[in-house]
Amino acid sequence: MSQFISVFDMLKIGVGPSSSHTLGPWRAAEAWIRKIKNNQLFDSIDAVKVDLYGSLSLTGKGHATDLAILLGLSEADPEYIPIEDIAIIVERINTQEEIYFKGGKKLPFPKNSIKFNRDFLPFHANGMTFRGFQNDVEISTETYFSIGGGFIVQENDTLEKEIEITEKNFPYPINRAIELEEYCEKENLLISEIVYKNELELRTSEEIDFELNRIWDTMLECMYLGCHTEGKLPGGLNVKRRAFDLHNKLIKDTTYKNPKEWITAIRSTEVKFREILKWVSCFALSVNEVNAALGRVVTAPTNGSAGVIPAVLMYYLVIENHEADFSHIKRFLLVAGEIGSIFKKNATISAAMGGCQAEIGVSSAMAAAALTELLGGSPAQCLSAAEIAMEHHLGLTCDPIAGLVQVPCIERNSMGAIKAIHAAEIALETNPKEALVPLDKVIDTMWETAKDMNKNYKETSEGGLAVTVRIVDC
Repeated sequence: MSQFISVFDMLKIGVGPSSSHTLGPWRAAEAWIRKIKNNQLFDSIDAVKVDLYGSLSLTGKGHATDLAILLGLSEADPEYIPIEDIAIIVERINTQEEIYFKGGKKLPFPKNSIKFNRDFLPFHANGMTFRGFQNDVEISTETYFSIGGGFIVQENDTLEKEIEITEKNFPYPINRAIELEEYCEKENLLISEIVYKNELELRTSEEIDFELNRIWDTMLECMYLGCHTEGKLPGGLNVKRRAFDLHNKLIKDTTYKNPKEWITAIRSTEVKFREILKWVSCFALSVNEVNAALGRVVTAPTNGSAGVIPAVLMYYLVIENHEADFSHIKRFLLVAGEIGSIFKKNATISAAMGGCQAEIGVSSAMAAAALTELLGGSPAQCLSAAEIAMEHHLGLTCDPIAGLVQVPCIERNSMGAIKAIHAAEIALETNPKEALVPLDKVIDTMWETAKDMNKNYKETSEGGLAVTVRIVDC
């Protein structure tokens, strides 16, 4: 690819449980409405139907794809909608069988308006077609594909936002990891500094800081909410929230009033090695329990892997560096976003295309590289950390039980976070010039592995745990 993928493309704020199955379809519905408005068809349409294909159909119910379509066709925005409003809006649409089409127009929307088709479209495993009618005549037909991380494309597109990356447009055009490393060596800059200079071509420094602050605040609030919410997750598996009990055991009698004070409170606790492992797991579990309950999270790079990066960044803030401030958070997110974009350009971040190696594996690599920079590693060591993290996720399948982003998805975030920290520590004690496997090679290998993987293990719930453990067994 030769497109620029911003940090803010990789780290998007949205509603769970899935970036490809929830946020992507939500954004696709919005994109279709923009298109019919541009084509002067909006006022003519009096009925709407939606077809879901492939993985979107097979695991769509468990991933709330149908709910996302309803919300995307209405006035709701995944970044800002009050979470408590989601159930109200969906219930109203299903009860009244009417939808307030974006723009205030009311249309009939019977329960069979969304059709789940088991067959796959050739272009991508996550396909959906929006159909608009006037007097029973189809006047608009548009097919979109959700390609992971909330990105959507149509078959003749490359990326949702096509920005050609050249030396004319950006000071450091990067498609491969080796190019990033060479720029860092030539300019004597850190990865975060290279990424920041590219981002400045699209936004002011104030805008970058504002958006990164908003991303971090969302991550922090998500962890805080997950650690302070008990009960069971929706969906029928009766999965108990574990972050609540784990957090209570770890925090003990420490007092605090809000997420910011919470960080200080955790820093004040006596932490030993086992407690460190438990804290990291607690942070990761909390995020993905919120995600599984249709809460607001940050794609990092996807919703299903949203817990890894916040958990590792929180680890740095509360364990490694009690003096850390926004400048450290900023550097971490800039590095993580760039590593994710290199994976997206050269492989995939979609579990429907590459299995869970494309989600947890990529998020672990992103977090490992970012942590390595904050711990004083060189750019080459950061890339080595990313390689180590992905190398030990190669071949990881995606086999969610009952199509829900719960088992084994939630625990995998904890494992990915721990692996990221371990990968950073190994990389810091390694001479990158002696490494046998460069990051670009492991990315290529990941993509070849993805293409060889049986489709049953790519977010279809037709293989692995999804078959050996049925919902009726739970």
